[in-house]
Amino acid sequence: MMIAFTKMHGLGNDFIVIDGRENMPALDEATIRRLCDRRFGIGCDQLVLLSAPTLAGADVGVRFFNPDGSEAGACGNASRCVAWLLGNAPTLQTPAGLLPTQQNGSLITVNMGKPRFESGDIPLSHACDTLHLPLQDAAACSMGNPHATVFGDITRAKTLGPAMETDSLFPERANIGFAEIISRSHMRLRVWERGAGLTLACGSGACAAVVNAVRRGLTERSCTVTMDGGDLHITWLENGDILMAGPAMTVFYGTTV
Repeated sequence: MMIAFTKMHGLGNDFIVIDGRENMPALDEATIRRLCDRRFGIGCDQLVLLSAPTLAGADVGVRFFNPDGSEAGACGNASRCVAWLLGNAPTLQTPAGLLPTQQNGSLITVNMGKPRFESGDIPLSHACDTLHLPLQDAAACSMGNPHATVFGDITRAKTLGPAMETDSLFPERANIGFAEIISRSHMRLRVWERGAGLTLACGSGACAAVVNAVRRGLTERSCTVTMDGGDLHITWLENGDILMAGPAMTVFYGTTV
């Protein structure tokens, strides 16, 4: 079966986007792993599958898959890429809910919804203080997918990230952010992504890092997050919604078997 795709990236966080709205391809875990492989396939941090929406108010259904074939609940950078690809500021139907988007020139803004902080919502294997986990004193929240943020030395991302991702505290594994506070409106962040490893950028991870920093009194509610691939601008609104703004880019189009 020939599958048409678009290769895209947001700050170097790269994606294979497959439009299945009219003709849905059969994608099992083995096929997803093959397509995501950087040596034997196309290569990406995540595969994004578009479908016809099923909820009122949505323009397109969006699912996110990690390189290991597992499904992710949310991806901020991929959401911006989909909005850029489709144009006209679509509302995305994702496993994390409906995500409205806006476009201002090359800047795409996604309303990532409201974070959740209860142990069962993240989820954690047992109830504990989500602002100070008994694991590297990380702070945790859900952005539709589980996140934990460690404040301090970001060079620990590659060494601590793998073990923290799979720690028994996280029954569904977790995305682990390592954040250094530069000022009240600026932080440096690296994210070890669940099922993908260390990536150049992570949109939902940037949102989680700002939320957790605000909860600890470290930053203002509007903050620039500098990652290896570039900057995202995160604003945690007073109504609880989180706005994530940044660029997206189409790299090339192709067809694979």
